Amino acid sequence: MYNFKNILVALDLSDIDDTLINYASFLAETLKVDKVFFVHNIKKYEISELFHEQLKDINLDEIIGDELNEKVEEKFSNSVAWEVLISEDPYTESLINYIVNKYRIDLAIIGNKNRNGGTGVVSGKLLRMLKCNILSIPNNFKPEISNIWAGTDFSQASKKVFHLTDNLLEFTKATAKAVYVYNMPVQFSPYVPKENLDLKIEKHLKERYLKFCKKLHLKHELELEIIPGRDSGVAKKLSTSAKHSNVDLLIVGDKGGNTFSSLLIGSITDELFNQDLEIAMWIAK
Repeated sequence: MYNFKNILVALDLSDIDDTLINYASFLAETLKVDKVFFVHNIKKYEISELFHEQLKDINLDEIIGDELNEKVEEKFSNSVAWEVLISEDPYTESLINYIVNKYRIDLAIIGNKNRNGGTGVVSGKLLRMLKCNILSIPNNFKPEISNIWAGTDFSQASKKVFHLTDNLLEFTKATAKAVYVYNMPVQFSPYVPKENLDLKIEKHLKERYLKFCKKLHLKHELELEIIPGRDSGVAKKLSTSAKHSNVDLLIVGDKGGNTFSSLLIGSITDELFNQDLEIAMWIAK
């Protein structure tokens, strides 16, 4: 059972902040969390020397803190306790990691800003550093969990994806599917008829999935969605298929462990973050 007592939300004073605050408000109420920490890092080293003189007598911490407190007060629409934390650190990832450890954060909510030409605080370094779950939200995304996809490669590492999904189904009225993306090695595909190949792979995967699920003792049974990925990269195929199926939450693990599957979550997760992912993605740790 996952317990989400404390949530961190990374803000950066851009237009995505409203989306993150609204989603955090929805999730805090849905998961019955204890407290939400809204974190902003002031990168004073990025301020041009032309403005140092004008800003030397201004308390940026206080001004920005007041601005964010007003915004959270306006957008955070439930009774869950919250706090705004302002800091100055040359490395945002290190700051977030420090706060995650200090306040025993269970989930970090961050913005997916690839569409705007940047990645915000999302980076491979952050994904590797944080020990808590990570939830990436695109801008203007509706705060809702109604259709969940749980990515799997049937490995030991992917079991946490199913336990998390099972947990979320206890808190929501969402529907959920398990999703497996496979690629046939290119060197074999010319020698095996496609129709025979697909049938054999599908049968093999369904058998493995049944054995895999028996060991998990889940409260909710998930249907398996098998997606051939030979026409494109696994991450691209996964994100495109999820969008087509109106998925609003994709859950993947931080690691994979199955050589047969191309859904090796570590690298696929990085690829997904580098795309203009239009749905929420939850990294189970």
